[in-house]
Amino acid sequence: MKLSPSIETAIHTYANSMASANFYLYDTAVMKEKVKRLHQVLPAQVDPFYAMKANPHSAFVREANALEGIEIASIGEAKKALENGITAQRLVFTGPGKTPAELRWSVQSGVRTIHIESLVEAHRLENICAELGQTQDILLRVNANFDIHDAQTTFSGGSRKFGVDEETLTDVLPVLMGLAHLNFRGLHVFAASGVLRVQDILQNCRFVFAMVKTIEKSFPVRCDIIDFGGGFGIDYLETGQDFDVVSYAAELRQLIEDYHYEDRHLILELGRYLAADSGWFCSEILDIKMSRGKKQLVCAGGINHFRRPAALAINHPVCIIARQHKPLFDAQVHVRDERVYFGGPLCTGADKLANDVYVASADVGDIAVFGLAGAYGLTMSNTLFLSHPKPAEVVL
Repeated sequence: MKLSPSIETAIHTYANSMASANFYLYDTAVMKEKVKRLHQVLPAQVDPFYAMKANPHSAFVREANALEGIEIASIGEAKKALENGITAQRLVFTGPGKTPAELRWSVQSGVRTIHIESLVEAHRLENICAELGQTQDILLRVNANFDIHDAQTTFSGGSRKFGVDEETLTDVLPVLMGLAHLNFRGLHVFAASGVLRVQDILQNCRFVFAMVKTIEKSFPVRCDIIDFGGGFGIDYLETGQDFDVVSYAAELRQLIEDYHYEDRHLILELGRYLAADSGWFCSEILDIKMSRGKKQLVCAGGINHFRRPAALAINHPVCIIARQHKPLFDAQVHVRDERVYFGGPLCTGADKLANDVYVASADVGDIAVFGLAGAYGLTMSNTLFLSHPKPAEVVL
């Protein structure tokens, strides 16, 4: 990973201002460009929403104001969106386990769509709407009977907590249609996350379009809205295989024409794709030690601040910013052209930031910089474990 001169300078500046450097650096310029590009290439009826779970920091939410709206998965995310200028009418509420209080707030606030995960949730929402004397637009989330095998994370196929199983639709849809206060608008089918191959994402689109055709032939319903979820991947391993959004957009446009769905509203929930390369986790190397033939670099922050590498067993790109600190003693261990291991200060063997990665040079006091950390960084982490202070979040 190579840092731009401006990012490297910023990391130096903020690191030198701290007693022990441990912070996230955000520059949402990349996100801004991606949003602009999406508007340029996507078919007119396809609207990208920001999946706020990727990074709820205000800098990212404000950048998402240029999109159609925001996908939320809690009332906490909803309120943060409102605080940053996003109206409730631009929110779509997804995710299992919505509480009665969250459903009530959503109806009263005018959330655009609530995505139903089960008949229990449907009846709960129906009762709330009946009590309030209101109707609510909904999408039905479906656990499709297919998955994308090579995806980083899958959300369909097999037994899942997400949505209703595809094979139960013949039982579920009639019940849903009978709930007078719920206005069925369409389907939400999200198969996988972190997909780099365009054809895999497009295959998901084909499956969903075919599902819609089947449903509309079998039931007196129309799916005006189709939510594909997210899935656009990020090349964490720096293989050069970036997700090709231009090819995706062109082939999706053809697919829409083939199915004659030009009058449908299609939704993408994009989080990681928009936010990942707008953030870096920066942590001071507090110790370097040789342990049975392997060098261990201990940083000021670990999975309490940056849990994603350990949770998904994947290395993020890493580089070292030298600070030229004087060694504490003559035989102090350093790194020169070696493969090493990064961990944090926590009392658990699971506290791993990177495994067996090449480092050209590193000394105690240098800054380890982990790239593509703008998505699923701090808010995904075990921040309360061992009661270390939270890292700063610095916005350029």
